Amino acid sequence: IARLAIVLETPPMLITADQSCLLIVDVQAKLASAVEECERVIANCATLMQVAARLRVAVLVSEQYPKGLGPTVPELAELAPAGSLMVKEHFSCMGDAGCAGRIQGLDRSQVVVAGIEAHVCVLQTAFGLINEDRQVFVVADAVSSRSAQDCRLALDRLRAGGVSIVTTEMVLFEWVGRSGTAEFKKLSEMLKNKQA
Repeated sequence: IARLAIVLETPPMLITADQSCLLIVDVQAKLASAVEECERVIANCATLMQVAARLRVAVLVSEQYPKGLGPTVPELAELAPAGSLMVKEHFSCMGDAGCAGRIQGLDRSQVVVAGIEAHVCVLQTAFGLINEDRQVFVVADAVSSRSAQDCRLALDRLRAGGVSIVTTEMVLFEWVGRSGTAEFKKLSEMLKNKQA
């Protein structure tokens, strides 16, 4: 009963373009090729980045020890805004003073998180953000791990820990917010081309 009361007291949250930032975690060359369905993760991260740019949603991109794991994959590196790259050695972006400072400096209450690996850097980053009182949304179809089981259990644990689990389309349509706009038309075209 106490758990039910807590759920009912927490209002549902929509993701808004003016209050959120997009954080792409460690989609790097050597790591990406080893995760399950890496093409899906890269494609959905790219879609999120493209729409974020159009709607002026702040974007940050982290790299875990790039000397060993290589740079961000080219498909995403070319979409990363100037100055958005953050290099880290901690698994959690919030465990690294430089990354944490960049995220805090954006002054956004919501963080949309995508990337790899779901059960390590994504999970630890998401919980670090929750501990900073951010509303955190992990994009289920834009994250992965080397093992499907690790990814599934990570999403279960994140959900239980107060992180909202969403899909790429949920994020995009909540950012856009309404039909009949130039942004909605562009989004509709992008999604049609993706499905073709």
